[in-house]
Amino acid sequence: MTPSELAIPRPLRTLFGERGFIVLTRFLALAALVVALSLLSPVFLTWGNFVVVARQAALQLLMSAGLTVVVLAGGIDLSVGAVLALAACLGATWIATGHIAAGVAAGLGVGLACGLANGVLVAYARIPSFIATYGMLWIAQGLSYAFTKGNVIQGFPAGFRIVGTGFLGGIPVLLWVGVAVVVLLQVLLHYTVFGRSIYAIGGNLSAARRSGMPVRLRLAAVYGLSGLLTGFAALIVIARLNSAESSIGEDLLLPAIAAVCLGGTSLFGGAGSVTGTAIGSLILALIGNGMNLLVIDTLWQNAVMGGIVLLSVVMDQLGGARLLPGR
Repeated sequence: MTPSELAIPRPLRTLFGERGFIVLTRFLALAALVVALSLLSPVFLTWGNFVVVARQAALQLLMSAGLTVVVLAGGIDLSVGAVLALAACLGATWIATGHIAAGVAAGLGVGLACGLANGVLVAYARIPSFIATYGMLWIAQGLSYAFTKGNVIQGFPAGFRIVGTGFLGGIPVLLWVGVAVVVLLQVLLHYTVFGRSIYAIGGNLSAARRSGMPVRLRLAAVYGLSGLLTGFAALIVIARLNSAESSIGEDLLLPAIAAVCLGGTSLFGGAGSVTGTAIGSLILALIGNGMNLLVIDTLWQNAVMGGIVLLSVVMDQLGGARLLPGR
């Protein structure tokens, strides 16, 4: 019997499977958090607070979606925050002058270009993803500071800001966008050859190569997709905040990693889902919201995030994820 089989009771392992059991624990943690906050704060179950949590969770999901795809392929992308800032600043420059289409194209284009650059470095130059994306972090951060020269870009058209502040059917538009992203990525990852190849590469890189799969091309595409999603997230963020500056992405990396880990995606690759990341994003949003409602000093939030990452990785190991062969 393997350590994972010992960690999961046989009836639950049979009913849900190892990864299903991990997702189940996240749902249970989410339910427990909702119950606890409902008892501790009379404001928690109000409609206004629901809107706040929904928007924060959706934003967190959008910032973590691209990273999830990279981690599934067995890599890591440390540049998501810096690339988001660069895409936000370049896109905002056009959008602030009323050229919304050009701004959207600039934001998406910058994200895609940075992602593809990461992919080429990892897949073709064979640079470890940690090093390649760490270098891109500094490049994107430096470019965004040089581009803005410390200035804040603000004042976007109302039509553009609807995606970040508007409502559709009484529900925040931002939440609808988050749901759409989850659905599209789920279809891509589970019902296309490209998506299944991501799991194969993350699960066993050597086997994927021996099977004749174009591993380098797929890996480059994975990082390109991550960059594109990061550029999209940048546009949503500035629509929500109505401003953009070079430091906008500095504090986004740790929460993005936390959401991926907390959602049950294995840091070893090959196991997990964007649905899990959505659950992780919601848990993080609830924790932040709860700390604010209970008037807990915001300086503790980073410490809590770090603890969550460690705890979720431990749960991942106990739930059955382990260093896969061929990595």
